[in-house]
Order: sequence, then C-alpha cells, then structure tokens
Amino acid sequence: MSSAFRKAAKSGQRPHRERAQPAARRKLGLLEKKKDYRLRADDYHKKQNALRALHKKALDKNPDEFYFKMIRTELQDGVHKIKQPKDEVTPEQVKLMRTQDIKYVEMKRVAEAKKIERLKSELHLLDAEGKNPNQHVFFFDTKKEVQEFDIATHLDTVPELVDRVYNRPTIATLQKETLKGATDPAHLKKLAQQRKNQYDLLKQRIEREKAMFVIAQKIQTRKDLLDKTHKVKVKKETTSGPAIYKFKFQRKR
Repeated sequence: MSSAFRKAAKSGQRPHRERAQPAARRKLGLLEKKKDYRLRADDYHKKQNALRALHKKALDKNPDEFYFKMIRTELQDGVHKIKQPKDEVTPEQVKLMRTQDIKYVEMKRVAEAKKIERLKSELHLLDAEGKNPNQHVFFFDTKKEVQEFDIATHLDTVPELVDRVYNRPTIATLQKETLKGATDPAHLKKLAQQRKNQYDLLKQRIEREKAMFVIAQKIQTRKDLLDKTHKVKVKKETTSGPAIYKFKFQRKR
C-alpha cells in the first residue's frame, strides 16, 4: 500500500485514484500526467510554427517568379513527373556513332552476301522460280525432218528424262552404269520441296542484303548532312533509296 493511500486512510479521507481514460481519447495519452501533456503541447506548437512559416512563405511568394521545375515537369495521368534530361553529344560524337552504325550494317550485309554466294553455289539456280527458261533450238533442212523429229532420240536419252535440264544421262551411260540417286516418286517430291525451300531462303537473303545496302546508304547520307557545307536536296528519300543532295564544291587544302 502506498504512503499516500495510508495517509488518506488514517485521516479518514477518500484516496485519490486516476479516472479511466475514455476509449476515444486513449490515443492522446493520459491527461492527468504532466509529462504527457508537455509532449503534446510541444508537438502542437511545433506544428503551429510550421504552418505559420508556410503561410508566410506563401504570402511572400512572387507570382511572376520562375523556377526550373516549371519547364522540367510534365503532367502524366494527373501527376507531375520530372522529364528525363536528354544526353548531350557533340557533333564529333554523333559522326563517330554514325560511323559505327555504318560499320555494323556493312558487316551484316557482307555476311548476308557470303551466305547468298554459298547458296547459289549449292543450288546453281537450275529450278529457280522466275528464271527465264532455257531454249534449245534445233535446225533442220526439210519439213519432213521436222515432222519425224523425236527429241528423245535426238538427245540420245529415254523419254522420262527429256524434261530434265540437268542430270540427263544418255542411253549409253544408263546401259553401262546404274541410275544413281532417288527414284521413288515420294522421295523425289520431298527433295523438290526441300529445293524449293532453299530457293525461298535464297530469295529472302537477297532481299535482306538489298535492304541493308539501302540502310547503309541512308546512314551515310545523314552523316554527310552533319557537314555545314551548303547543300541542295535533289531527290527525296524513298523506301528503296536515300535522299540525294548536291553539295557546294569546296577546295580542300
């Protein structure tokens, strides 16, 4: 038992007890404690001073004042966001980057050209679509020879091989040696499909090589435009070629 409670009991007075804190004011702490009241008072005065300083700053602000965030921010979905600054590069750095781009595109174009040559050496363009068909002209002296003409007999081969433009052995060769390669129709059809796919791939590579050549020309043109020499545009840029400019002649030292 505390000394205050014992003194109150001896004097016949009712002892003092702290009243219960209401639930709605429990977050404010105990009001009877002097220490808690002082902390709350200091916090209250601190907030009042901050509001008073902001109010004074707003009154002293010049409405015509300029600050950089006015031009460095943009509104996106109702929120102000700072614009990212662009990388500053010198004209010499731009020329160097253009040169690196040209070298990369040229390297890829040369690689495509080598692949094209390799495919051409393998396929020989014998059955390429769009290729002008070869014409074999036979000459005769009389009309009777024309009417009695037999192409298989004239070429000394079997009728089944007349339509071939390559690998067309003669009858003498067939009698001496066995026919090499695939003879099954299904296998021949499969080989024809593979050959067609190879030609399609060759066509795609040729188109890609041409596109890279045009890209390299356009990059070179943009690099040349960085020069401050007076120039006049002669032809507009198209999808198949770069723009053409005529530069003023300057004598180099």
